[in-house]
This record gives sequence, C-alpha cells and structure tokens, in this order.
Amino acid sequence: MKHKIALIGFGTVGQGITEILLEKKEELKKKYKFEYDIVAVADFAYGNVYNPKGLDMPKMLKEAKAKKKFSKDVVKLNTVQLIEKCNATVVCELTYTDLKTGKPAVDHVKAALSSGKHVVTSNKGPAALKYIEMKKIADKKKVKFLIEGTVVAGTPIINLTEGPLAGCEITAIKGILNGTTNYMLTEMEKGMDYKAVLKVAQDLGYAEADPTGDVEGHDARGKVCILGNVVMGVPMKIDEIDCKGITKITAADIKTAKEKGCRWKLIGSIEKVKGGKVKASVSPQMVELTHPLAGVMGAKNALTFTTDLLGDVTIVGPGAGRKETGFAILTDLLRINSGM
Repeated sequence: MKHKIALIGFGTVGQGITEILLEKKEELKKKYKFEYDIVAVADFAYGNVYNPKGLDMPKMLKEAKAKKKFSKDVVKLNTVQLIEKCNATVVCELTYTDLKTGKPAVDHVKAALSSGKHVVTSNKGPAALKYIEMKKIADKKKVKFLIEGTVVAGTPIINLTEGPLAGCEITAIKGILNGTTNYMLTEMEKGMDYKAVLKVAQDLGYAEADPTGDVEGHDARGKVCILGNVVMGVPMKIDEIDCKGITKITAADIKTAKEKGCRWKLIGSIEKVKGGKVKASVSPQMVELTHPLAGVMGAKNALTFTTDLLGDVTIVGPGAGRKETGFAILTDLLRINSGM
C-alpha cells in the first residue's frame, strides 16, 4: 500500500521530514517497503495545497526556503476542511505548540482521527492536554495516534517504552527534558550569570525572544504530562504538575552544588506512588556527579527509567532540531507501515 501523507505545518519540522522522505525515498522502499505520496500541505504562511496524486515537494521546499507562497495546486479549503476532504491516509500535525488551549492542533488532530486517518504529531498540545480523548477517537476509528516527536525530538522515548522496555514495569522517570535550560546551566557552571547566558542562548536560537516556556519549566512540564498519560497510563492534567524553572539559580547556588559534588539540572520527574497514582514535578535539582544525568551537558536531553527488571536505564540524545524531530515523525510513519 502506498501511503498518502498530509503535512499540517510546513515550518522547521515539516520541511525536515520532507527532506528526509525525499533523501531516503529509495532506501525506505527497498528496506521497509514504505512508499508514499505527499498529497496535501497546509501552512498559514505559505498557503494550503492539495493534489491527490502527489505534490511537487522539491518545488515547495524551494519556495518555502525563499519565503514565497506556494504557487502550484493551491486550494481555497481551510485547514480542517483540507484534512477532512483530502485522500490522505496519514496526517502529520506539525504546527506550533500551545500548552494552554492546544489549538489549533487539537482541532486538526480531531478532524483527522474522526475522518479515519492516522495521526503522527510532534505537537505537545494535543498530546499533553487531550491525549486520552484523542486516543479514544483513534481506537474507535481503528487508526493510530502516534506522538514520538513530542518528547525529546528524535531520541526514542515513547517507542523505547513500548518496544525494548516492554515487559518491564516502569516505576519512575526522571530526566532533562529541555535543551535550552540544560545549555544555560552548563554555561553558568563555567562562570556566566543568568542574564548573560540567556542572551547567548537567544542568539544561538536555543531560546525564543520570549523564553518563558523554557526557563520557567512549562515546556518540560508538558512533556512530563505526556509521559504520565502515555507511559504511566495515569490520567494527568498539566496544571496539576508542580513546576519551577531556573530563573532563581545564582552563582552562589552553582558554587554550593560544586562543593557538594553535584550539578544543577532542571529535572522533570514522575514516579508511581501508593494507590495507583503518580507524583509529578519539574524543578531545578542538585544531581550527584555519579549519576548519569549529571554528565549530560549543553543542549542535550536525557531520561532515566527506573524499571523492575533492568534497574535504571538512561537514554541520552538531542531534544530538538530540524532533522532530529523529522526523524521522530519518520519512525512513527514506519510504525504505521509495519502495522499494515
């Protein structure tokens, strides 16, 4: 079966997965029997386009890189209409994340699932705020709702727990879920103060002009909520998770940690407690240098899973990036393909 793919959002991740699919087209066909056409793309900056036989993706990439609107196969359908009416079998929701309302991504995901289309997303909004609701729709329609790209980009987290760690009971997850703050804490340990390192992080593109989502811990909290709902299987609401960022960390705090043989990390944590419930939080913590998380520096992310059969298992990898997140989308597309 040839997959028909719709991309909702053609920014960094949308272009990243397109480049990967074009670059690896023959390899994917030969190795995984994965064949595809990208039939629809929706983007608020470049326009909405649709061709049931497949779009001219090299041309669209060129136009997007030049910041020009799409010029071929343009349609007047709005995004939800395009999702519902196109012949896509898989919808990749790749728009910007809103962790307060989840929109417009929640509407896109719901429209796709309700019309019997698989959904793959890197958008934390639907996964953190509406996972249980979206999963129920997916199960009813017998399609997949896959979210590997929502936690630590292309580093396999969700797939790790459902694949290689299957059979283990995971009792706790603890880790570095935000690369921006990890980079900042790394540089502060070298002597930079908070304001100076924030400016550098913004100049490098690690932090946004409004860095609140990163430095106040909101981004990490969204990921903890996803892990609670998906890995721990316990319904969680994002605003019920205790959250504290790194804005109050001082040079004196850094010095104190060094003296104690520790290093500051912004840690997202979730663990099972009595009564089948979980306890979750995001906060700066002094991590002992002997712990694997202490050695994870710069913009990298890492998670330690506490299991009954293997003890602690730590995975380290990139938490953001064009091709890194595009890879997460690819892994979920291949999961759908293997399931067929």
